[in-house]
Amino acid sequence: MKRVFIICVLMLLAGCGARGNAPQNYFDEEQTAATVVKTGLEVLVESDFAVLQGKRVGLVTNPSGVDRNLNSTIDILAKAPGVQLVALYGPEHGVRGSEHAGDKVSSEPRDPATGLPVYSLYGATRKPTQEMLKGIDAMVYDIQDNGCRSYTFISTLGLVMSACAEAGIEVIVLDRPNPLGGLQMDGPLVQDGYFSFVGMYRIPYVYGLTVGELATMVNEEGMNRGQKGNEKPLKCKLTVVEMEGWRRDMLFQDTGLPWVMPSPHIPQASSALAYPCSGIAGDMGNFVNIGVGYTLPFETFAAEWIANPEELASRLNNIGLEGVRFRPIYYKPFYGGAAGKLLKGVQFYFTDYHRAPTALLQFYVLQEIHAMYPARKLSLADDSKFSMLDKITGGPQVRKLFGKNYRVEDLLEFWNKDRDSYRALAKKYFRY
Repeated sequence: MKRVFIICVLMLLAGCGARGNAPQNYFDEEQTAATVVKTGLEVLVESDFAVLQGKRVGLVTNPSGVDRNLNSTIDILAKAPGVQLVALYGPEHGVRGSEHAGDKVSSEPRDPATGLPVYSLYGATRKPTQEMLKGIDAMVYDIQDNGCRSYTFISTLGLVMSACAEAGIEVIVLDRPNPLGGLQMDGPLVQDGYFSFVGMYRIPYVYGLTVGELATMVNEEGMNRGQKGNEKPLKCKLTVVEMEGWRRDMLFQDTGLPWVMPSPHIPQASSALAYPCSGIAGDMGNFVNIGVGYTLPFETFAAEWIANPEELASRLNNIGLEGVRFRPIYYKPFYGGAAGKLLKGVQFYFTDYHRAPTALLQFYVLQEIHAMYPARKLSLADDSKFSMLDKITGGPQVRKLFGKNYRVEDLLEFWNKDRDSYRALAKKYFRY
């Protein structure tokens, strides 16, 4: 037995040594065989970069643009035979993810790793200028999205598409999974007068498309009108490099792909699932903490003045919402306005995400908090205090309807009014 054990150990060490000395590949063959989904980036590599051959390429990306072995899209394209990567473009948080949420990103003279020029699309301008696009034949977009309208990367994509349409430059989207899957579509559409960088398109809050599908719908339906919403729509030459193996019922954890946080407050794929469920409440004047500043971003609802989190959890569980359960929680955030304070409230868990409410979930929580603590009114009728909230929800109606009595039933008809028509439109652009 001892001899067999020693031989096995030697074989394992030899295998590790061989792997350690092997040249780097974009894909590990054993991992590829076990992985369910290949991203558009990986499909592009396997095609020997066919759609980019002989082209001078710009790249819009951030740290989430990686292959399954965590090789950056920047480095892959910089080394790609027959492809000339000439410039990088950074969205919110920057190309390397070094900027905090909402902070302006300054253009850098050069990317230290590649020496390429870096242009900010979240600073002095959010739309590439024609000067920024000089010498570009094709613009590649590769960023992991989170499936939610207020997440600004899809707005950056729209402005890039618009600028490239004006310049006659092709846009190539490397498709990635929607971490929420492709079945959930939740919330009303953006209303006229309320288009913004956190709501650029007439789509619901949870839109149920991959970024490649969304880009196609935006392009074909003339949705790309910019922040004011009244510009003439521009249609670019658009190519989508599709994924392989993705299905609409897949959440990110079903894909076999590594999660690299696309922004600082989305550290895990579970954070992306939680984001639409609490993000709107997070813009209600710090009424409750939603786990940002703690280890559970977007997964909690808590405040110092919630005296009985056990009762709050019980009330919410007794509503009987499908696919979700609540438990009481106590925690102290590390930073932010509530840093160091003991907060009490609830954490939510999905038991069946596909059956659970997404963006509507937070309104059920706010309903029960108001019922328990009516003196802690949000005063949602005050138009002057909630301009960002109105942009995020696509108009003032959500705020005003819910703010009448703080009852979800007052909101439901408006909330669901666009669901069927949008789903019919979205299905036209399904690629998977």
